[in-house]
Amino acid sequence: QEDLEALIAEFQSLDAKKTQVIESSCPPPSPRLNGSLSAHPEKDELILFGGEYFNGQKTYLYNDLYVYNIRKNSWSKVEIPNPPPRRCAHQAAVVPTAGGQLWVFGGEFASPNGEQFYHYKDLWVLHLATKTWEQIKASGGPSGRSGHRMVACKRQLIIFGGFHESARDYIYYNDVYAFNLDSFTWSKLAPSGIGPAPRSGCLMATTPEGSIVIYGGYSKQRIKKDVDKGTLHTDMFLLKTEGAGKEEDKWAWSRLNPSGVKPTARSGFSVAIGPNNRSLLFGGVHDEEEEESIEGDFFNDMYFYDIGKNRWFPGQLKGPKSEKRKRRRGRQAEAESAGDEEVEKQPPQGPVEIVKEVVAEDGTVMTIKQVISGPAEEERPESEEEEEDGALGQQVEPCARSNAMLAVKHGVLYVYGGMFEVGDRQFTLSDLYSVDLHKMEEWKVLVEMDPEAQEWLEESESDEEDDDMEGAEGGEEEEESSEEDSEDEGGEEQHPSVQPDEKPADYLSRTEQYWVKLARSNMGPDAKEKKVVKVAHAMAKTFYEDSV
Repeated sequence: QEDLEALIAEFQSLDAKKTQVIESSCPPPSPRLNGSLSAHPEKDELILFGGEYFNGQKTYLYNDLYVYNIRKNSWSKVEIPNPPPRRCAHQAAVVPTAGGQLWVFGGEFASPNGEQFYHYKDLWVLHLATKTWEQIKASGGPSGRSGHRMVACKRQLIIFGGFHESARDYIYYNDVYAFNLDSFTWSKLAPSGIGPAPRSGCLMATTPEGSIVIYGGYSKQRIKKDVDKGTLHTDMFLLKTEGAGKEEDKWAWSRLNPSGVKPTARSGFSVAIGPNNRSLLFGGVHDEEEEESIEGDFFNDMYFYDIGKNRWFPGQLKGPKSEKRKRRRGRQAEAESAGDEEVEKQPPQGPVEIVKEVVAEDGTVMTIKQVISGPAEEERPESEEEEEDGALGQQVEPCARSNAMLAVKHGVLYVYGGMFEVGDRQFTLSDLYSVDLHKMEEWKVLVEMDPEAQEWLEESESDEEDDDMEGAEGGEEEEESSEEDSEDEGGEEQHPSVQPDEKPADYLSRTEQYWVKLARSNMGPDAKEKKVVKVAHAMAKTFYEDSV
């Protein structure tokens, strides 16, 4: 703990040398997760703060501030003197006061090896109009924590839950605190009724009446020495006040039993508030223990919770209008040319899972599970028949992920970054997608993910650590060097070329032995044969498609 505090102090001393605000245009931010993305209350801008990045050997924490200009589709980095220390898994909430304020509470700092954690209990405000950070020192606030949730409710910030982890132990919280934005004072709420069990990473949203909704989350408890049991919560609660948001108001917990199609159990999902005061849940992961390993199913689906109707429903994209031309049956030529239309004769009732595979430059296969939810009742096609052309999986969309950063501005949802895992390897993302929540037609890619720019350092590469670390801090240098490396590697290895008019199955049959040998050399002698063959086939398929 003392080492971490010294490291934090060292970083802060470097930040203290900044004496003026410097705003400069820049490439998109480097890959990260567990940061915060917030919509500016007055401008067409999104504000990205903090986050973390792990490259297989070292954990990096950030406290840089990026601003995304929605109209220009451009990023700028804003360096402001005396910012909060580096952190991730914090919470940020925007209020429209005095040209806009971004309030930040808590979060964690991790040692470079990712084995020690320091949990913050500080409260900061970024004055957006003057571009100044200010630390608010008020007693009686929550203990240090991360994974908590915070919302602005009337003239208060309400904080719920979270966890604190040390080298020896951990604790999850279900306490509720309120920070008054007028008096700048903390108060611990003591609601009546039975509330949620302790948890982190839940959905927390406000209602127009000033009540608060809690859904889901994750917690773990020790069942015996060195054995922990995790719990994915799927219950839902309402925290209601009878007054007008004053400190002396009485609060009460009650259980909610929503109707509709609820999200499948998961952790690491991201949340935002959409149009018509609907809470939105995106992505996440469901971990399943198999033998001695944990395999995670990652999601990229969307669910909405209608607070007024107390009802969940899946977010079903309708497809772009230009691709939804209704065609009468029998027009075969037109049907064949309409390869990327999203039209169906009979929409599936339940979620449809589509699996995609992308091969990174080192041969690792990224299996991306895409879950398409069943349509809501009011969105079913009417009148004329529509033909099914099997293009359901061809729409542009963010890959499945957890711990992404979400923001909504003018009814448009923006999804940035996050991560997913393949075996022991973690892929941290830096892509940016948007979807109009009013139209619900299609995802738009604003910044693409480049699989070949993924850096992952194994233990054996520790000699090169110092060289690689520079890029991880800057983000952009890292991606450029990774791309150059992959090109060099591609130049050294001459893969079997594709013959003219050769079909995929014929190419695989002719070259399978080569690709299996290459996959085995990349994956090591301990890799299971079945997985080696699967990787080999995916590599061959990717090379074939690139060649033709």
